[in-house]
Amino acid sequence: MVVASFVFFLLVFVGIGLLSAFKSRGNNEDYLVASSSVQPWLVALSAVATNNSGYMFIGMIGFTYTVGLSSIWIMIGWIFGDFVASQYIHKRLRVATEKHELISFGGVLSRWHGTNYEKLRLIVGIITLLFLGTYAGAQLKAGSKALHVLFNWDYSTGAIIGAVMVFLYCMAGGIRASIWTDAAQSFVMIIAMGMLLLVGVNEVGGIGQFATALGEVSSTYTNLFPEKLATPGFTGASLFVIGWVFAGFGVVGQPHIMVRFMTLDDAENINRVRAYYYSWFIAFYAMTIGVGLLARLLIPASSEFDAELALPMISLQLLPAVAVGVVLAGLFAATMSTADSLILSCSASLTRDIVPKLRDNYYVTKGATVTVTLIALYIALFGTENVFNLVLIAWSVLAGAFGPLLLVYSLGRKVSEITGIGMVLTGFTTTILWRQLGLGDYIYEIAPGLIAGITVYFIFNLIGFNRLSEQAIQDIKDNA
Repeated sequence: MVVASFVFFLLVFVGIGLLSAFKSRGNNEDYLVASSSVQPWLVALSAVATNNSGYMFIGMIGFTYTVGLSSIWIMIGWIFGDFVASQYIHKRLRVATEKHELISFGGVLSRWHGTNYEKLRLIVGIITLLFLGTYAGAQLKAGSKALHVLFNWDYSTGAIIGAVMVFLYCMAGGIRASIWTDAAQSFVMIIAMGMLLLVGVNEVGGIGQFATALGEVSSTYTNLFPEKLATPGFTGASLFVIGWVFAGFGVVGQPHIMVRFMTLDDAENINRVRAYYYSWFIAFYAMTIGVGLLARLLIPASSEFDAELALPMISLQLLPAVAVGVVLAGLFAATMSTADSLILSCSASLTRDIVPKLRDNYYVTKGATVTVTLIALYIALFGTENVFNLVLIAWSVLAGAFGPLLLVYSLGRKVSEITGIGMVLTGFTTTILWRQLGLGDYIYEIAPGLIAGITVYFIFNLIGFNRLSEQAIQDIKDNA
């Protein structure tokens, strides 16, 4: 019965994706940005589903299981940073998309003000392909873990099933298929998480007993801040929270999420998108943390237990077979909703930014989708990092590399190509070095990456590197 329920929901998702083929216009603009014609509620639910990926069902629940209540600051910081970013960037991004006919993230960063920075576009495309490919692999890996626990299938099975399904509906309707299935998946995701939370609270004896039992896990499990901060006291706690605010702001550097706002039918509808998006986001994130805490009460910690398997384990423990299938479908929905977006963004980067001579060939773009899907599957099957770390690495690097330049553009500033390249590479390098040196214990690496990239803008502006070339000025005039 578990398998039947699971398969039913997956077939529904695939069916929805395949139906989008009837709306396809058979060109790259429709394949990659749905001809910028998507309604606000669909944009919002798609962005939520894409943001709340296998990282939430597998990574975030496992992290909460391990560290306790202090994980709530990831939610608070992440959503607040995301909200701040939306006030400055999302509407302006949609306007620029329409004005300059942009359909890839590399195009956004190289052509925002009518310029045509080919070297910058190539660098953005390469970074996008490398790290979004890794990110996509993490999503497929998350699904594999769940199927392994529930059905004792080989770890490769879930990744292969997910890759095949994502490939099918991406090929059918491109990003429109992704958005339609995302919307359906977002409902299954929140229903599955809500059902598990309600049943779990009842299992431990109600809200009061739930709170009491959490306090008995350990003396620090319900502390609002982690037990060990690199910098003690108020300073350490502040840096911890600020780091996650920057992480939320880092959504602006995520091509697979930002492209959702590029598909919106009208820039003036952005407030409606925000209302749907943040209502859903807050509810889902809060329930995820609740389920992670419940898992710690229902499944005792041990050196042999993989915390990232907490969700499927408590599903088996608490729910009837049909409901377990729903939860598993919700998990798969989360991984697929992000994986398809990542794969399409990589396809855009490969054909529009890295090999631009192929950019106008619709079938080559579809061929790129095949290539990227295979790369993501390889990473899922042979990558060694856990889901939480794979996602955080990719998210951090993309935010540090692309966030500063997108923010500067949104504030109405123009940059020369050398300044743009300097900002991207400095943010990229700083983020990686910060993580490799272990300085993330002080503050999450997105913060120094974003700050470093923005600092380059001001330094280059002072020393004259930010003056636009005659060709860039002519490009702007030609596109005015």
